[in-house]
Amino acid sequence: MTKKTVCYYMVAGLLAMQACKIENDIPYPIVEGNIESFEVEGQCTAPGGTGSAAQINTSGRTVTLYVDDTVDLTKLRITRFTVSSDAEIQADSAACVDYAKFPTAGFEEPDNSADTRMDFSDPVKFTLSTYQDYRWTVSVTQIIDRKVDVTGMIRSVVDPENRTAIVYVSPETDLSNLTVNAMNLGGASGTVTPDPTAIHDYSKALTFQVSHGWEETAHEWKVYVYHSEEDASSAELFPRTTSATLRGTVRSGQTVAVEYKEAGASNWSSVSDVQVDGTDFTAQITGLTGGTSYSYRVNVDGMEGEEQTFTTAQAQQLTNGGLDDWWSETTSGGRIMWYPEAEGSSAYWSTGNKGATTIANSNTEPTSETCNGSGRAALLQTKWLTMKLAAGNLFTGDFEVDGTHGVLTLGREFTSFPSALRMHLKYKTSTINHASPDKTDWDHMIGQSDTCHIYFALTTEKVVIRTRTFDVFDRRAPEVVAYGEYQSGTDVSGTEQNGYLQVDAPFEYYRTDVTPKYVIIICSASKYGNYFTGGDASQLWLDNLEMVYE
Repeated sequence: MTKKTVCYYMVAGLLAMQACKIENDIPYPIVEGNIESFEVEGQCTAPGGTGSAAQINTSGRTVTLYVDDTVDLTKLRITRFTVSSDAEIQADSAACVDYAKFPTAGFEEPDNSADTRMDFSDPVKFTLSTYQDYRWTVSVTQIIDRKVDVTGMIRSVVDPENRTAIVYVSPETDLSNLTVNAMNLGGASGTVTPDPTAIHDYSKALTFQVSHGWEETAHEWKVYVYHSEEDASSAELFPRTTSATLRGTVRSGQTVAVEYKEAGASNWSSVSDVQVDGTDFTAQITGLTGGTSYSYRVNVDGMEGEEQTFTTAQAQQLTNGGLDDWWSETTSGGRIMWYPEAEGSSAYWSTGNKGATTIANSNTEPTSETCNGSGRAALLQTKWLTMKLAAGNLFTGDFEVDGTHGVLTLGREFTSFPSALRMHLKYKTSTINHASPDKTDWDHMIGQSDTCHIYFALTTEKVVIRTRTFDVFDRRAPEVVAYGEYQSGTDVSGTEQNGYLQVDAPFEYYRTDVTPKYVIIICSASKYGNYFTGGDASQLWLDNLEMVYE
């Protein structure tokens, strides 16, 4: 991309114009170079994940994705690679199959003359150039599911580096008459010759020819089967608020039943959702109550297991979720600044009012126009404040002024597992009449309808957003446990008092094996307000925000 030359004229004179001087000492503007999408052949869902999309972390400038066993990791083809700000792409020449044919611009699909194959055996570096250079790292992990399932199996050890597999079975299992249900040493798409399931005598080591899904050649593997006295049964439970996940192991071929009851109760309830895969089993216990103690047991082949206990997480709610508590003060400039909390209390919600009141009154303030006719609600208004557009906003976290920009530290302590965020809202959109002064390619937004945007997440870390560098929240970042959102580009009204609409926006859980530490909620009357883009008459009313546990 050709970078623009920035210059200015300085006119100096006392009685008459003497000279016109051109200098190039004004710094280039800060324009982030971000990867917006990245796709490759064979892309698949991560183990325990919920989708195959690449995880793009803009703060750490990393991309993480997974591929199946049908592709060669050393010659992996990139099928989609889009970037922000028309950044120029410079790939790692050592990783490219043909560096001269690798595209230097982002693409939705590669040109016929391009060669986007790269060696992703190790993480690959890309440099995105705008006015500055931004170094990104792309990591690709290949999922090769080498499933081994033998009736009576306690566990197996598969060693791809040394091409060996060791299977441990119960002492009573006849090694000369073994039942092999699966032995996919080359992965789900690979081949094993001869067919291990057709062989029954494993009393001595056997040799197989194994190839992966992308290979034409085969490699020699050794398979050993031994008796073992070790206990095959184990279980570990992870409780949430209204549900719990139980994972464990048994001998292959055994039946598993899981029962649970509230602590002190006499009757057990059976878990209907129990999945057994070889030696592994998973059970989902649902319909639980937050902050309650329970007992459970795992019954194997009809024999009752030892009684164990667990306690569910509390059904935590938001502080000042009703948005009734507010206080205000007059700034040194004589402007009214509103805070969404009771005076003297610790801040839970924040707004950008500290920035807005440097040149005008607050654009997020309380209103008596509520959904039930009592208390207060929040009114978020997008306004033009002399120099820039300011979108009405409300969020859980802290706000600091950075010149005409802001720094948001998002997150308040929260350790529960809600199913949805319930909101009462109404929205009045307006035509976008201001576009980002720092992004010349945003003029196409002028004339479109503004959009309100509410997004929320459960995370293990706080998140910092800087509007100066146009940071955006990365829903696929490693610290995000669950995410949800609501947006509308049209007027919104409902049948509740004062025209409010109740909205239950669900959380999508990316992980169910970790407890969140923080809740992040961001509400804006203009979706692109962090880019100073929106309509200066957009208004969003919010009332009675609460967590739903179902």
